[in-house]
Amino acid sequence: MTADTERVLRVLHLEDNDLDHELVVESLRADLPWELEVRRAEDEPGFLHELETFSPNLILSDYALPSYDGLRAFRAAEEHDPYLPFLIVTGAMGEEIAVDTLRQGVTDYILKQRLERLAPSVKRAIAEYDSLRRQEMAEQAVRELNLSLQQRLEEVERLRGVAEAQRQRLEVQAQQLSEALTMQRTFLAETSHELRTPLTALLGYLHRLEREKGSSQTLSDARRVAENMTRLVGDLLQISRGELVQEIEMHFVNLDRLVEQVGRDFQVEARLLDRPLEVLGDPGRLTQMLVNLVGNAVRVCGSPEQVSLEARRAEGFAEVCVIDHGPGVPDDIKPRIFDKFYRGKEAGSAGLGLTIAQQVVIGHHGQIDVVDTPGGGATFRVRLPLLEEEDEVWEPGDLGELQEAEALE
Repeated sequence: MTADTERVLRVLHLEDNDLDHELVVESLRADLPWELEVRRAEDEPGFLHELETFSPNLILSDYALPSYDGLRAFRAAEEHDPYLPFLIVTGAMGEEIAVDTLRQGVTDYILKQRLERLAPSVKRAIAEYDSLRRQEMAEQAVRELNLSLQQRLEEVERLRGVAEAQRQRLEVQAQQLSEALTMQRTFLAETSHELRTPLTALLGYLHRLEREKGSSQTLSDARRVAENMTRLVGDLLQISRGELVQEIEMHFVNLDRLVEQVGRDFQVEARLLDRPLEVLGDPGRLTQMLVNLVGNAVRVCGSPEQVSLEARRAEGFAEVCVIDHGPGVPDDIKPRIFDKFYRGKEAGSAGLGLTIAQQVVIGHHGQIDVVDTPGGGATFRVRLPLLEEEDEVWEPGDLGELQEAEALE
């Protein structure tokens, strides 16, 4: 409550004498700065009723009434509000009785013949009441704050436990992942070594067959495929050591011819919309890139009839598209499709073909991405820089013709 002149002080007066009640009220109205609202009770039932319904700010009580007394009224008021000011205003009181009332907690006592002391005592009592109320409110706020802090600390501790459990799970998962990667590298290394020997022997047989029987398109294609497989095995060995495809030997390359060869190997349609498509690159690596993309598409679709190749010029690039009409690549998978060992949902893949294809394209300063095929499926789009117009591609017989022309001059 505020102690200013606009305050309304609710006073409950326990008094059975009309004249004494009027004198007390007049004394308060004359000397207190506040507006008063006074209720009077003459017995215990009336006092208890007003205590509950009136909610007084101050209680004045006679010490002795015919059926009630001030100390019993004080105990009832203390149960209602332990801070409520309670003053005994009585006609006569011995010193021992007065001291006993104060000892029991009564705020003050005033003799009816000394009512000039009533207003100052009331002011002090109200000031103490306000101070106690403010202190109680502050203590309550502190208790609530402490409770809130305790709850937050308990929540922090709980979250710390959750975080620690999560950390331990992540450590276990990281250890399992590390072991899985180690097993993958070991498998790739061992597999690469196991495949090298039969591939080397196969190449030897093919070379000997060419020497003995003469060259043919079938033997050339078989030897080229075997050489690509040998290089793939070498790439697997590099990847098992944590290395990317690095060995690229640059030559002038007719990319359209490579597209035709790979289309023939996989029996897929190859549409050459522009030719020649001349680029600077490693023919073996570029063939490997195309083989990986086309092989992946055929495996996913289950049939070469659903796969096709297209090659064209596009904005200074040679663009090759591997188009399939299979299940396609979901949007959430596209950003990860070139990650090492990522297999998606298709079976029969080690998750390396697309990774190697991407590394080959990057090594040739090109671009690779995957988009949706109209009508369903996926299209892997590769762009490689075309040779500048002033660059000239030399065929095997060109050098001899140039030397003859210079000799004639």
